[in-house]
Amino acid sequence: MTLEWNFDPPDYSEITDREVLLTGSYLSEKRVALLITGSIAAYRVPELIRLLRKEGADVTVFATSGGLRYVSKEALEWCSQNQVIDSFSLEAEHLNDSNPFDAFLVVPASYNSINKAALGIADSVVTTAIAVAIGRMEREGTPILFAPAMNGVMHNSILTSSLNLLNEMGAIIIPPNQIHGKNKLASFELIVASTIKSLKKASLKGKSILITGGPTPVKLDSIRLITSSFTGALSIEIAREAWFKGAEVDLILGEGSNPAPEYLNTKRVQTFNDYRTKVFDSLKKKSFDWGIFTAAVADYQPKSVFEGKLSSKSSKLTLELLPTKKVIDEVKKEFPELKMVTFKYEENIPHKELIAIAKERLSRNNGSQIIVVNRAEEFESDGTQVAWLLDKYKDPKKYVGKPYIANAIIERIANQQ
Repeated sequence: MTLEWNFDPPDYSEITDREVLLTGSYLSEKRVALLITGSIAAYRVPELIRLLRKEGADVTVFATSGGLRYVSKEALEWCSQNQVIDSFSLEAEHLNDSNPFDAFLVVPASYNSINKAALGIADSVVTTAIAVAIGRMEREGTPILFAPAMNGVMHNSILTSSLNLLNEMGAIIIPPNQIHGKNKLASFELIVASTIKSLKKASLKGKSILITGGPTPVKLDSIRLITSSFTGALSIEIAREAWFKGAEVDLILGEGSNPAPEYLNTKRVQTFNDYRTKVFDSLKKKSFDWGIFTAAVADYQPKSVFEGKLSSKSSKLTLELLPTKKVIDEVKKEFPELKMVTFKYEENIPHKELIAIAKERLSRNNGSQIIVVNRAEEFESDGTQVAWLLDKYKDPKKYVGKPYIANAIIERIANQQ
């Protein structure tokens, strides 16, 4: 098999060689000190630098001589667009009093560096920067995060004691990926997310939120499902935003949804019946403060599910569909204390009618606290979602794009505690 390419050059791009295309703005205007120690996992750090920059971060690298054995100084400077600090100078970059760092990341954090940090040893530019970071954490609340990486045989009682001590001091320890007898470096997705969370105001700390999303298919036969085109993308955005702001999040995603970040507590369900069962099981096992129900719940299901596979030879197939149970109504009846965010999607109705539907739902006794409504005709030409948020305290407000809709929902929740 040969791969097709006619040897034409790529299209012109306005993005210059060292620039990155932003994927978010969570770290916009944030200065991040990335402290590299002597673990072989250091060879992967250039990719992490670019991911941090894609969220808007300005990254300055501090590196030990051991760390620079595994990754070149030139590569780090190319990726960060900043000079690598590998020794002390008259500029005292590790102190950086005139323009302090917003967060310190020790990635990878070796056995040696973790134990030195716990004991207060500052014998290199990196361990001294860690000492500064701990001081700023204690005085100013500046977060310091450690992402351990070392062979499992080095994970002894000394390391455990040091990790416990740093954790008790307030440092954030990012769990490694423990496979094949090793503490492998955590995924960059988790490291970047943990950095974002450390810099967010924990306005939902102590709150527990159940979020649902994606399609909830119904069975037609043993292999076929009737489903929708929804992907659960908005529910994932909402769950991320809630997690960043300190909430304990349980996410239920229907079959066909986009993959969720690994740091979210996600349960996937295959059918409408599975979805309904999982929602009630979750609500019975744990007390949630809020339920955010974005799932595209099936409105109809076949009167009977065919046993085996329906033949494809039939020239005509007639299905009798019956309404499914209204899960939201059932939840509100059984769990009246649960505060709810519900969603309504419509097509081919005027905007005024859409808002009227939302206001009517808000006016019901034991109704939703927040309603999110949208209609296909208001989406932007490129498919960008447009939604209106309503609650009893504010007039309807328009939001464009899933990240902005998600942020607005979480802000409303934080303000209604």
